[in-house]
Order: sequence, then C-alpha cells, then structure tokens
Amino acid sequence: MKIVADRETCEGLGMCEAMAPDFFEVGADDTVAVLDESPAEEHRADVQAAVDACPVLALKLV
Repeated sequence: MKIVADRETCEGLGMCEAMAPDFFEVGADDTVAVLDESPAEEHRADVQAAVDACPVLALKLV
C-alpha cells in the first residue's frame, strides 16, 4: 500500500492528521506532508479512515 497526496488539492484542513497523526502532518504551508508513504498493512484501517476523512479528496491509497 502506498499513500498518495495531491498537495495542489489539499486545503490543510487537518482531518487526516487528526485521524492518523503517525502518517500525516499539516505543515506551516497548510498542506499535508505524508510521514510514511508506505505504511505496514497492519495500519491500513487507520490510514484508510484518514483518506476517507479528507473533505477535498486530496488523499488516496494505491
């Protein structure tokens, strides 16, 4: 699994960071930084919840 973030779409709302702070961080530039692009399968549920929580659909799992 790989996390893909569209930084052009991101509005820095922070839902991803709230749902999975070990994997996402909203920086000073108000866009998401992916802290671990290829998390272990055991974290899929947390990462998927964060991806699903993004209101502007800036995140996806591939």
